[in-house]
Amino acid sequence: MSKKSYSLFDKHSQALIYGNQTKAIQRMLDFDYICKREKPSVSAIINPTGGGPQQFFFGEKEILIPMYKTIGKALKFHKEIDIMINFASLRSAYESSLEAIKAKPIKTVVIIAEGILERKTRLLIANAKKNNTWIIGPATVGGICAGQFRIANTGGTLENIINSKLHRGGSFGLVTKSGGLSNEMYNVIAQNSDGIYEGVAIGGDAYPGSTLADHCLRFEKNPQIKAIVVLGEIGGLDEYEISEALIKKNITKPLVAWTAGTCAKEFTGEVQFGHAGAKTGSLKESADKKNKVLKKAGAIVPKSFNDIGKQINKVYKNLVSQKIIKPKKDLQPRAIPADFEDFKKHKKVRKPTQIISSISCDTGEEATYLGIPISKIVKDQNKGLGYVIGLLWFKKELPQFAAAYIEMILKTVADHGPCVSGALNTIVSARAGKDLVSSLVSGLLTIGPRFGGAIDGAAYYFFDAFNKDLNPRDFVAQMKQKGVNIPGIGHKVKSIKNPDKRVENLKNFAKKNFKNTDLLNYALEVEKITTSKKENLILNVDGVIAVTFIDMMKSLPEIFSQREIEKVIEIGSLNGLFVLGRSVGFIGHYFDQKRYKQGLYRFDTDDVLYLTKGKTN
Repeated sequence: MSKKSYSLFDKHSQALIYGNQTKAIQRMLDFDYICKREKPSVSAIINPTGGGPQQFFFGEKEILIPMYKTIGKALKFHKEIDIMINFASLRSAYESSLEAIKAKPIKTVVIIAEGILERKTRLLIANAKKNNTWIIGPATVGGICAGQFRIANTGGTLENIINSKLHRGGSFGLVTKSGGLSNEMYNVIAQNSDGIYEGVAIGGDAYPGSTLADHCLRFEKNPQIKAIVVLGEIGGLDEYEISEALIKKNITKPLVAWTAGTCAKEFTGEVQFGHAGAKTGSLKESADKKNKVLKKAGAIVPKSFNDIGKQINKVYKNLVSQKIIKPKKDLQPRAIPADFEDFKKHKKVRKPTQIISSISCDTGEEATYLGIPISKIVKDQNKGLGYVIGLLWFKKELPQFAAAYIEMILKTVADHGPCVSGALNTIVSARAGKDLVSSLVSGLLTIGPRFGGAIDGAAYYFFDAFNKDLNPRDFVAQMKQKGVNIPGIGHKVKSIKNPDKRVENLKNFAKKNFKNTDLLNYALEVEKITTSKKENLILNVDGVIAVTFIDMMKSLPEIFSQREIEKVIEIGSLNGLFVLGRSVGFIGHYFDQKRYKQGLYRFDTDDVLYLTKGKTN
């Protein structure tokens, strides 16, 4: 029998949290910490509206938990996830739960929302059975594996967790319908035994994703669980399933069971209690009737709710005397650090940081770039600006050829004369008496889709088409159909007959130094198609930088993973090369104007078409 057939979660379980429930996540992490888990139990967060990595505490250390917009995206990068805790609202709980149920890595889906339509819940259950997935809920607070894994707010405060011995494993399995009473039951069991090993609140809806009997049968198979406690309630027939399992000897472990709601017999008509599934109805669904059936089947049924603890204690002492249970020792949980102001001197403190910096640090004896002292980099003549850009932009130590390639790009794009929009803006600002920074920013603000911003676009479209195995002709056709000019294709002056030497230099460098130039070759095939229509529709500087930079990264698989390449494109790193390189030229133009003391610039009226008279359209 595999472990997963009887255990839904343990110290290795990793959760995906649907909904940015920061308080619940922090409580899970605090539980992990006091239980001395080596790794936090939350791997990722889903927030359909987006957001970056979220900051949390794991003990005294601050950690980041990544956030994604979709379940699929999260599971693509977190293969370790096996549980999803769904905090989605009633409006989207069904769809998101269904997606998780069908996802291969996920084995347990916890649905917090209540009130999901019975028809939809039945569909979730059917899909769960088909995909061998467990459901806890809907309308649940979750569950807990003592000392190993906690679902959201299960067990209440850390004080209650410790008082109920939930920070270390015990010998009992608990399954309830009520989430609120589950916390009370954890304490009752702890006071009368060595505590629980696992507890689950299946939820109060009329059609829970898993039943009391399902979990009892699971507990029966778990060698760590020596006795079972069930807290049911009026309504439904779950207790009859347990009775049948007892009679058929499918459950052989001592089972203490109580069905709450015996007071319901005092009501003359049907009464709805707190849960959707808890209501007075037929005699068969009454608490008294179900308690009698359980007792007849062999369960230990207390005389009242107040008698549950005594019965648990009897079972526990009997199992100890038979040496079936070896009493668990109480463990000292780790303390959660207190607030910053009071405990700073004792180093028991946590304080949220305001900025994340992973590229440089100035808190040590010497400032560093990616952990490398600046003086060490400066002294090494082989580590130039390209190497520094690798550290600070890509968080990589690039080999010599890659660093040299970056510097080649910067030299190539440094300037393109005074007439382009960025240089012109810088010149006009300088002549208006503005300072260096203001003039430089004035020029940089013109960089965009029509000027210098095509590198990222070219990288995205060429890389996307290449990865989809789209042949060059179909790629050109699709872009035309979309009404999108292919970024990185076309030049005002240069053509096939009059090639751009800057492009030739970059192509030659790539072919000589890179292990593969697959994307460059692909782009050149596209160029053959576009230039057959018009000679100046060549692969331009922006285009060749885009495709060769990706080829450079693809040539270094030990440094750049596929995901990292995608991220470089996504966050605008390639346009950053243009911005940095062209800044050199803009600054040169600023100094040029100041050097010659050029006065305020004004357009010649001959350059303006005035439409102030007569019709304008």
